[in-house]
Amino acid sequence: MGRFESVTILLPTLNETFSFIKTVEIILEECDHKDINEFIAIVCERTLKESLEAIEKGKAMAEEAGIPMAILYQTKPFAGGAVQDGIEAAKGSHILMMSTDLETDPHNVKDFIASAKKYPDDMTTASRWINKGSFEGYNKVKYVLNFFFQKIFSAFYGVKLTDITFGYRIATSELLNSIKWEEYKHPFFLETALKPIRLGVKIHEIPTGWVARQEGESQNSLAATFKYLGIAFRARFEKRSDILKNP
Repeated sequence: MGRFESVTILLPTLNETFSFIKTVEIILEECDHKDINEFIAIVCERTLKESLEAIEKGKAMAEEAGIPMAILYQTKPFAGGAVQDGIEAAKGSHILMMSTDLETDPHNVKDFIASAKKYPDDMTTASRWINKGSFEGYNKVKYVLNFFFQKIFSAFYGVKLTDITFGYRIATSELLNSIKWEEYKHPFFLETALKPIRLGVKIHEIPTGWVARQEGESQNSLAATFKYLGIAFRARFEKRSDILKNP
């Protein structure tokens, strides 16, 4: 059995400013600093100047608390590629995937760390469907589709998870670095649950809320939602040797 040593928190940033600072602020206020190995702010050529300035403020806050914050310029494309670059660069025993737009509630970070300490070899993911009324400002059509997708994917993979598509989760660095990822756009976040399921990794859920971002525009369109189906079918029938980088 492995153990939790520290977590690397990935913070992909495109057009977030005050949301980025608030995210870091809440994590620093609520979490034991000894549990955090580092923050990695992941940026690209499209990241706004104002966002880079916010990152510098967040970096100063983190380093004042004794936690380093690296600024990583992504080499792989799109949102999924940014996170993959972060996974490869992470130094912690565990990696927390989240966003910096407050759609992934930073108040949950302490809960993720607690779960990783209790179940160090497993994955923990946040679910917006455990408690009623957890969505605020969510597109109504996407809400209905999301509900049915959760039911379909869970049945298709033989699990009782309630929110497989939400890319707010923690797992070991060893696991995330061992998997051969196929997706670069938003279906990557579904892939980060499906392939561990195929590998027999146990997944725990913690309840969370979802509030629409207050700045910038979401990069996950309604049309993109249907692209989740492709990876869902491919991963379901892949051989273990095709899932792992070095089977």
